[in-house]
Amino acid sequence: MKISNKDFPFLFAFTFIISIHKISNAVDTIATSQILRDGETIVSSDGTFELGFFSLGNSKNRYVGMWYKKITVMTVVWVANREVPLTNRSGLLKVVKPGLLVLQNDTNGVIIWSSNTSRPVKTPVAKLLYSGNLVVKETNDDDPENFLWESFNYPTDTTLAGMKLGWNFRTGHEVYVSSWKSNDDPSKGDFTYHFDPTGYPQHVVKKRSVVQFKTGPWNGLGYSGMPNSRKNSIYNYGVVLNKNEAYFSFELLNRSIISKVTLTASGVAQRSTWINRTQGWVIYVTAPTDNCDFYGLCGAYGSCNIAKTPVCGCFDKFLPKDPDGWSNGDWSNGCVRRTPLNCQNGDIFLKYSGIKLPDTQYSWFNESMTIKECKVKCLKNCSCTAYTYLDISRGRSGCLLWFKDLINIKELSEKGEDMYIRMASSELDLEGKKRKVLEVGLSLSIGMVLLGLSLMLYLRRRKIRNHRLRTGRRLEDKFIDRKNDASQNEDIELPLFDLYTIIKATDNFSINNKLGEGGFGPVYKGQEIAVKRLSRNSLQGLDEFKNEVICIAKLQHRNLVKLRGCCIQREEKMLIYEFLPNGSLDFILFDPMRCAVLDWPKRFHIINGIARGLLYLHQDSCLRIIHRDLKASNILLDSDMNPKISDFGMARSFGGNETGANTSRVVGTYGYMSPKYAIDGMFSVKSDVFSFGVLVLEIVSSKRNRGFSHRDHHHSLLGNVSYLSEVLRSVHVGLLCIQQCPEHRPSMSSVVFMLENEVELPQAKQPGFFIERDLFAVESSRGSINQITITQMEAR
Repeated sequence: MKISNKDFPFLFAFTFIISIHKISNAVDTIATSQILRDGETIVSSDGTFELGFFSLGNSKNRYVGMWYKKITVMTVVWVANREVPLTNRSGLLKVVKPGLLVLQNDTNGVIIWSSNTSRPVKTPVAKLLYSGNLVVKETNDDDPENFLWESFNYPTDTTLAGMKLGWNFRTGHEVYVSSWKSNDDPSKGDFTYHFDPTGYPQHVVKKRSVVQFKTGPWNGLGYSGMPNSRKNSIYNYGVVLNKNEAYFSFELLNRSIISKVTLTASGVAQRSTWINRTQGWVIYVTAPTDNCDFYGLCGAYGSCNIAKTPVCGCFDKFLPKDPDGWSNGDWSNGCVRRTPLNCQNGDIFLKYSGIKLPDTQYSWFNESMTIKECKVKCLKNCSCTAYTYLDISRGRSGCLLWFKDLINIKELSEKGEDMYIRMASSELDLEGKKRKVLEVGLSLSIGMVLLGLSLMLYLRRRKIRNHRLRTGRRLEDKFIDRKNDASQNEDIELPLFDLYTIIKATDNFSINNKLGEGGFGPVYKGQEIAVKRLSRNSLQGLDEFKNEVICIAKLQHRNLVKLRGCCIQREEKMLIYEFLPNGSLDFILFDPMRCAVLDWPKRFHIINGIARGLLYLHQDSCLRIIHRDLKASNILLDSDMNPKISDFGMARSFGGNETGANTSRVVGTYGYMSPKYAIDGMFSVKSDVFSFGVLVLEIVSSKRNRGFSHRDHHHSLLGNVSYLSEVLRSVHVGLLCIQQCPEHRPSMSSVVFMLENEVELPQAKQPGFFIERDLFAVESSRGSINQITITQMEAR
């Protein structure tokens, strides 16, 4: 078609009209002369964020929202019309005077969603900032104090760097996030996440109006109940608290890092970071992290410890308020002081350490007080129940007081804090009297016990020697002979350590040298050694102690922990191991921050090492040994992340062609036990294979087999896509190991071969779920349903 000169003015006018209705992808601003239609977007100046229309899943509903432009996975961080979606592509977004951002249905002119404004301006624009904050402002006014409206004040389920989560006291406006209903429905779900400045600041997750989780108070470095969220290399954060506002915010240390905090549809707050190498999100921190994080689970003055069974307990010098309910698993009534307070006659404060500080809803604070002044302040007020430091970032300064009962306390394995709880002054007198009684009683008892032991050992030694003449020397006898006859120790070369040497090496079992504690007792760090000390309160005893010595003393393999000796002196029974600086596997594997060091090559190396260690126990050692308690906490890691199987207190040894046995008492850890063993007491080398399979799946996924979990967790399992074949092979081998029938499970020699070679693997059959019987009846009679070692031992 030929265009004449007289047509040019009309063509120019038509082109201009079209131009004011379209938005280029290169701009970050919408002016009053422009319209953003479905299919068009604006992009922040640095190219990080993009805003436009989108749909979710298979739904045809259309939303206006914001997402990351630079990453391959569509990740929406803000939605405008979350409650009122468009049902077609007729939507348009525009800015109108006096300063409103409006989403309109172009078909019928109905306004779907709109921002608000407190004052009019002449030339309003909407601009998408590089921070991900969509603002409405005067064209040339970039002062944040003058913004008419900003999306950071109305988030959906995501908190971004620079966003202020909290309260503006001048306007009465609260900024909080709320979950989506589902991954395909961004409308407001059941859960909300708040910064609560009541009393002293803490974060709160609610399900509708019911509190589900509280972080504990801010301590200057982080939140008391979230030790993993403290200083790191990705972001820093802080709390602002003054008469005008109270809020929490974080800033990224490197703007090239993509990191966000999202409240999932199931009520879990997740900090996740985008990893370009794997092209996926990695969960960095989650809250809540386990069952002990559920608000008020153990009631007033009850403390929760996920490593114990039951998880709830009472502090020292406290008793269950409802003993019957407590024994039945109803901890809601909590605990009470065994000696009631008597404020008029004088109270004292006792120190409790290593805990998540309780709910601060009813608290008072002063930033300038010393801890001594804090104590005096609390002591003068009979309603004050406890006190502690306010800020640990400045050398433990300030004062934090609690009023009313203490609730929401959790025992932390590390980085827990101290608090001083008000107690009756008679508690100190009781402790002094008990100590004197114990000292006198112990002196008499020890003398009688030593006399009795000497007679028993003499008779036992004579009986053993007579038995040895008839049947030959058994391995168990070597342990007893080692203690009683130093001249006959050629078969079991296990050094005996002097108690004084161990006390000196561990600084008299200093709490600072304590590495952890299990069913046997506490473990302490010495000089290149780890000392496992039998606790007097332990349910385990001489049988387990002897069993561990017998099973491991002569075993030598790079993937088994090395027993360097033992100490049997006075009432002490201690095992001396090599010291492994990286601790237990579960300490790293199930921690959202620490597990980042376990890239896929390390995980695969650990899986292979455990497999080789088990193969040695089952096939290549002098005796066939079934471990019976293989789990992540019993795998120790040396400085090079080499795995070493530990804790042989529950192992069984066999000679000849024996490969298993039957027992009336089950020992081990539920979640790692094969069904036949847990239910019928039948164990074999294939029981260990089952436990290994569970462990493989945990190593791949960083998730516990039993315990707290969420359907919205999307952990990165691969670490690096180039290792996909190894990951899939490991998972396949793990599934083969946890098959229901023991005869279907591979031997450890087959497992090692399958892991180390690219071979075709057989199809895995039905996994070993506990489906045949009433599991609760079984567990109530045989042990814990949590991740705790069961210490009932059968006779040998």
